[in-house]
Amino acid sequence: MTEAFIYDAVRTPRGKGRADGSLHEVTSLALSARLLNAVKDRNNLEGHAVEDVIWGNVTQVKEQGACLARSAVLASNLDESIPGLAINRFCASGMEAVNLAANQVKGGAGQAYIAGGVEMMSRVPMGSDGAAIAVDPTLTFGTYFVPQGISADIIATEYGFSREEADALAVESQRRAAEAWADNRFARSIVPVLDQNGLTILDRDEYMRPGTTVEDLGKLKASFKDMGEVMPGFDKVAMLKYPHLDRINHIHHAGNSSGIVDGAGAVLIGNEEFGKAYGLKPRARIRATAKIGTDPTIMLTGPVPVTEKILRDSGMSIKDIDLFEVNEAFASVVLRFMQAFQVDPALVNVNGGSIAMGHPLGATGAIIIGTLLDELDRQDKNVGLATLCIASGMGAATIIERV
Repeated sequence: MTEAFIYDAVRTPRGKGRADGSLHEVTSLALSARLLNAVKDRNNLEGHAVEDVIWGNVTQVKEQGACLARSAVLASNLDESIPGLAINRFCASGMEAVNLAANQVKGGAGQAYIAGGVEMMSRVPMGSDGAAIAVDPTLTFGTYFVPQGISADIIATEYGFSREEADALAVESQRRAAEAWADNRFARSIVPVLDQNGLTILDRDEYMRPGTTVEDLGKLKASFKDMGEVMPGFDKVAMLKYPHLDRINHIHHAGNSSGIVDGAGAVLIGNEEFGKAYGLKPRARIRATAKIGTDPTIMLTGPVPVTEKILRDSGMSIKDIDLFEVNEAFASVVLRFMQAFQVDPALVNVNGGSIAMGHPLGATGAIIIGTLLDELDRQDKNVGLATLCIASGMGAATIIERV
């Protein structure tokens, strides 16, 4: 089978996902086109060089609807002969775009793709597209639906994670992100966002709170306690599904959960012939990809079984992985991953994660693949695994190996 190589990986800085965030006046279309043009220009590609653009975005309504991928192509400097495919696997949409592109290349369906995703959470609010699992009783009752924050607290309760452990992980994420920016570790991949006059709108992740302490976080109220215990009483739903639990321990809040932000990420994937045609040196090969369905109530445990699956399918063990990126959707997700595999915390999210820098839903999967590759280069290590939990109970993973 043909190998699929990563030739480039880029991302925008992440802006606060609010009306006062730096990217709020930038559309999803403009941000996506900016990255497509960056990939084209950085690699001296012709406009027809890639087979397709596969673009993840979760909330596919309003400006992010109607196949944003194709709209982004038409707004970019790529040829109009390049089609576009918009996909949605919730938080793993950007990763699934990359994995799908890689497997298309491996199968011989084109020599190269640009894959990634975008989410402008300040402009298209999370959940504004609706969700059958949350509102249709024929599905909601049978799946024991609870919101993600409750799911994260169920994980903490089931696997014994304390508020103090979650807050400590969050503070460490902030510390690592600040250190990474101070050390210019993201310089290779960051594409600044410019206005129509070429002036810089944003060139640095702005969500970070580098001075955060455990004492600061200890003052915050648990975000999901009221909806769990009072109205509408999701804790009771959870305990119907998990009757062995006496109560749900609510440990998550804004400080140890992923930030709502705007941002985009893109990866250039191609075969060997593509690289030779454009004089490009591959940075890594995509060694394996995987996805899985999991319990929809606890919902966010997917990184564990999908990692088991990708290791099994590729004939590898956890000891073969040098570095890990585990999306910090909530602190308990990462704590559970490290607990399950007895992974050294120093190898997980080396440069911080979504708690510190934010989680632009459709983009994060592509972003963490690029971050992982940059860190493998920096440390001169070889193999990395990136994985995300996914709403409604799923998991996705990618293993990359430096060339």
